[in-house]
Amino acid sequence: MSTTDGGELRVGLVGYAFMGAAHSQAWRTVNRAFDLPVQVRMTAICGRDPANVRAAADRLGWQSAMTDWRELVARDDIDVIDVCTPGDSHAEITLAALAAGKHVLCEKPLANTVEEASAMATAAAVARGSGVRSLCGFNYRRVPAVALMQQLIAAGRLGAIRHVRAAYLQDWIVDPEFPLVWRLQKDRAGSGALGDIGAHIVDLTQYVTGQRITGVSALTETFVRERPLPSVSSGLSAGADGRGLGRVTVDDAALFTARLDGGAVATYEATRFATGRKNALRVEVNGALGSLAFDLERLNELEFYDATRPGPEQGFTRILVTEPEHPYLAAWWPPGHIIGYEHSFTHQMRDFVQAIADGTDPAPSFEDALQVQLVLDAVLRSAGNDSAWTGVDPVLTTA
Repeated sequence: MSTTDGGELRVGLVGYAFMGAAHSQAWRTVNRAFDLPVQVRMTAICGRDPANVRAAADRLGWQSAMTDWRELVARDDIDVIDVCTPGDSHAEITLAALAAGKHVLCEKPLANTVEEASAMATAAAVARGSGVRSLCGFNYRRVPAVALMQQLIAAGRLGAIRHVRAAYLQDWIVDPEFPLVWRLQKDRAGSGALGDIGAHIVDLTQYVTGQRITGVSALTETFVRERPLPSVSSGLSAGADGRGLGRVTVDDAALFTARLDGGAVATYEATRFATGRKNALRVEVNGALGSLAFDLERLNELEFYDATRPGPEQGFTRILVTEPEHPYLAAWWPPGHIIGYEHSFTHQMRDFVQAIADGTDPAPSFEDALQVQLVLDAVLRSAGNDSAWTGVDPVLTTA
């Protein structure tokens, strides 16, 4: 299956909260920004609460609303299943969708466990033989400055890569009275800051450097171990209902050192307890010939130090990544006119739709996402073993 005879790609979205809204905005926008060979049709959105999912359909631009994802997957008028649910349901929905011949976009992290992620990667490899495409939603790859960073490193502008340092800092659960939402429960989320935001910097650094993490030494910490039970659970905001306290079963912070297969050494920090930091993702790469640094809070900029310049001319240069020659930006505004967070999702949909139309495999694949899951697993194993050095298992899938 690729597209319908009418040149449409009919999408069914599962989930309508934070990520569901972000994906919906991208599906609405992608054909308006980019000249694509097929038209996206936002056919149906699915969620458990009938009234809320109907309201979400009206607000976000979906043609219909449903409450049973199995019925959504079974519909003949759906070509793509977009999975924006908590991690505990990723595997079940995705496996059913691939078996039904649907293309799948699944939010990160791919699953809650290596076993689930491996099954999903294997199913995706089998489905690929029938022309069914799959993509894991690491949207920060699609920030133009990040894509430019990857291009410069791939072109050899930094020479041999020596250091990678990455941090993703948030503070939305600093208050101990913040309720026990699903992201703080291992059975729903798989892990805490590690899987929620640490997965992003693992994928991003491996993407820009072209190197994979081979081993880690890690520690994790949970600072607030009990929280008020929520009246509603929407991920980033909720209210307490006075029913008492529940146990936090995930990490609040994860830190680790790592080695990459190209010889680089790296440090990673992911925390939701960095008071004052709202969504601060920063990555710096140091090489023999220069350095590059990206800061999500200045997402239209890239810092570049070119050590091949004459000494008096050396210094970090601020590149404003808004030129039409930069990745994705020919579709948007005149030079100097900045874009935002939401555009990374539109670029993600652009690449996914184009790959489906071309019959090619989009990236990151489920195998790529499985490899990230294996890194997260190694981090947890190391942290549980007094920070002992722990190798990252190889990706093993069978098609």
